[in-house]
Amino acid sequence: MKKISRRGFNRLLGASGAAVATGLAMPAIVNAASARVVVIGGGFGGATAARYLKRFDKTINVTLVEPSTKFVTCPFSNTVIGGLKPISYITHGFDGLEAMGINVVHDLAVNVDAAKKQVKLAQGQVLSFDRCIVSPGIDFKWGAVKGATQEIINDIPHAWKAGPQTLLLRKQLEAMPDGGVFIISPPVNPFRCPPGPGERVSLVANYFRTHKPKSKIIVLDPKKKFSKQGLFKAGWERLYPGMVEYRNVDDDGVVREVLAGKKTLVTDFGEVKGDVINFIPPQKAGAIADQSGLSDGTGWCPVDQQAFESTLQKGVHVIGDASIAAPMPKSGFSASTQAKVCAAAIAEMLGGEKPGTPKFVNTCYSLVAPDYGISVAMVYGFENGKIVKVKGSGGLTPSDANDYHLKQEALYADGWYRSISTDIWG
Repeated sequence: MKKISRRGFNRLLGASGAAVATGLAMPAIVNAASARVVVIGGGFGGATAARYLKRFDKTINVTLVEPSTKFVTCPFSNTVIGGLKPISYITHGFDGLEAMGINVVHDLAVNVDAAKKQVKLAQGQVLSFDRCIVSPGIDFKWGAVKGATQEIINDIPHAWKAGPQTLLLRKQLEAMPDGGVFIISPPVNPFRCPPGPGERVSLVANYFRTHKPKSKIIVLDPKKKFSKQGLFKAGWERLYPGMVEYRNVDDDGVVREVLAGKKTLVTDFGEVKGDVINFIPPQKAGAIADQSGLSDGTGWCPVDQQAFESTLQKGVHVIGDASIAAPMPKSGFSASTQAKVCAAAIAEMLGGEKPGTPKFVNTCYSLVAPDYGISVAMVYGFENGKIVKVKGSGGLTPSDANDYHLKQEALYADGWYRSISTDIWG
């Protein structure tokens, strides 16, 4: 393998930003022309990991397992729900990865056997590996709230896994009468994309303002606060006055039961009926985490945060939403950043070396309206075996940002999405 300099490594980070520490040196030689790495999941974490493994060392045999032939992203799915983008905009194929020499297998991984170093697929194929990366995203804790079972999703969509659910919620909003009520209930922490519900409220309100101005949005939030709360609420008051009613845990925001047939959510203080209901269940790591002994009692996957190797199953790495990587949020950008760190660490390990000291970055853009964006960013270091926030780094959109600033943030949001999508899927 050709040695990659630190400067070269940073160039490989591409348009998604300087996500990995300059302190991560690549191994001079990887004596592993036949080394096999199986990557499970074709999203922000898995696809990035597969691509960067090949960039770091073309001799590694990389197999990506993803059941779908097209991957639909949760980031920017709210623009589809709000009628700003077609679903094709957030749909990506795997031709670019295959062109790099990555073996893409469209099947469902049902079990990872760390002892045997094998991945079993739903159609019966067994893949052997030297290292395995699991990036399964999230699954839902069905039944954690009474009546919130998987059977209701055709009537009460969650739309927190993008694809058919995204289109279903969009169609329900289009069919809703002017003057109707849209209810959204986000989950408790931790969950995928903390600012996502706030953005969804915003872009649905933007759609209502133009097409159904008499309509109302009720937010039933079981938490005391949510990500970018001040910025979102200021935007709602400015752009959608009187349209959004936000209730949190202190004022009847906790849903105790879902009555799908009645389009009703039951709280401690009564029933709240809507024309369209978006109930987002509590979450945990994707199903294969439980099936493979990668998750603990929290439902998420504990990892050594230096290389994202599972602390429960050696030789298996877990990245993205499924991993316990606090203080990093569960976001697409976080997953991609972690994937690059993990890929670099595995290349080191296959070369008989120890992983370097990583750094991470996360930037999260949200749209309050098509020309009104807000963001939060943070850089993370690694100290005493844990990911830590770098003091003085990052930042939040100023509360007094002018119209030009907010419009630029919206443009940056779209540019970020297009850039990171190209960096991952090509």
